[in-house]
Amino acid sequence: MFGGFIIGYILCLETVVHLYRRIGAALAGLTAFVVIAGSAIAQDTGDTAAMLSPRVIGNADAPVTIVEYFSLTCPHCASFHNDVYDDLKKKYVDTGKVKFIYSDFPLDGVGLRAAMMARCVDERRYPGVIQVLFKTQNNWARAADPIAELKKIGQLAGLGEEAFESCIQSEALANGILAERQKAGASGVQSTPTFRIEGQLYPGSRSIEEFSEILDPLVAKN
Repeated sequence: MFGGFIIGYILCLETVVHLYRRIGAALAGLTAFVVIAGSAIAQDTGDTAAMLSPRVIGNADAPVTIVEYFSLTCPHCASFHNDVYDDLKKKYVDTGKVKFIYSDFPLDGVGLRAAMMARCVDERRYPGVIQVLFKTQNNWARAADPIAELKKIGQLAGLGEEAFESCIQSEALANGILAERQKAGASGVQSTPTFRIEGQLYPGSRSIEEFSEILDPLVAKN
């Protein structure tokens, strides 16, 4: 049942998914993982710089830019992506009015690993992967063996076991994501989801009507 649902969802979005790995619950543990000496870190496969490049949807010349800071283990982020994102995308992104930028802000080790997984897939599939992860968050984030569950999803996405292991053990990728998180925190981001709209921070999810109240005047001005 679960595999069939994922396949259908991926086909619908013309995209795929990937995985993550449990490494601890606290940011202290997450940071320790990244810097710990002597840990068995596999060499990166692929271009880490490309994996860390901005993930963006929409017209590059759109008059308004939204940056979403999110953690893939954040229930409120899942609520936004499951209940509001599609309407926001249809009304503003698909019409060329808004450029939408995804920015990882992992709240724990599981969130870090999920973010790494999403960045290891084909960049063109990234938005769909994020949607699938949020749609199935309760399944993989709370599974007794989340690695095993997410590895199944990775296999559906065409991710081989070796590529999967290299991805989730990449020190360079983990450090890069954490560096961006730290930069976001220094700029005022404190929780997820938080949206930066034309430089102004808006913490917490919002309905499409509330987003429209913010966006419509900005779109009209530009």
